[in-house]
Amino acid sequence: MTTHMTGTREEWLAARIDLLRAEKEHTRHGDEMTRRRQELPWVRIDKDYRFETYEGSVSLAELFRGCSQLLVYHFMFGPDYTAGCPSCSSIADGLNGVAVHLANHDVMVSAVSRAPLAKLQAYKQRMGWTFPWASSLGSDFNFDFNISFTEEQDREGTVEYNYQRGGHAMDAKTAPEPVVRLAASCGTDAPTYARDRPGLSAFVLEDGVIYHTYSTYARGVDGFWGMYQWLDRAPKGRNETGIWWRRHDEYDKA
Repeated sequence: MTTHMTGTREEWLAARIDLLRAEKEHTRHGDEMTRRRQELPWVRIDKDYRFETYEGSVSLAELFRGCSQLLVYHFMFGPDYTAGCPSCSSIADGLNGVAVHLANHDVMVSAVSRAPLAKLQAYKQRMGWTFPWASSLGSDFNFDFNISFTEEQDREGTVEYNYQRGGHAMDAKTAPEPVVRLAASCGTDAPTYARDRPGLSAFVLEDGVIYHTYSTYARGVDGFWGMYQWLDRAPKGRNETGIWWRRHDEYDKA
């Protein structure tokens, strides 16, 4: 017999209506956050960033692919990884489905990673994805947007991530077990794995000028993690005690 509270349909309906009021308030608060994001000042981008893509070397402006807006998902796939981050991969599964809709609403979405293009191409084929994915290897792009870090920053404790400065990225001996597991699944160690982080950055192109409009990191990407939006509405919620997810082609191998 269940240990969860039970009740009559009438009791459930009363509780559900009370919860609905809170959900509506949460939605209104989300609308206000969206408005404030759009009111942030735009910062002009004058640096000539270059990326390697399936069509060759391109500029940041060319990543827009004819749209006026660009969303860059900072996919954790460092140069020394042998596979993409499983967490980023589960987010990318959802991205793969919505990218075509956004592209037809003047918003281009592209993943960007520091791994060489050949690695990205092979992994993209393995995962069956179709969204654009560019390599920023050799570019300052990831470092300028505080999504990747150098060994020197690790040593000096000057890592700046999620708008907080200071601290070391990761130590091999003290790294949390989940991070060690994720790193191993990417064919690397925890310090190397943690020098690339997840995030999303937004840009707009107006009159030939690119502006940076928004970036979010860490838990800020939760909203793009589609499976959690479903789990939050399931009877037992997220119901997790650690890392349970895998790349979508690895579940049958567990």
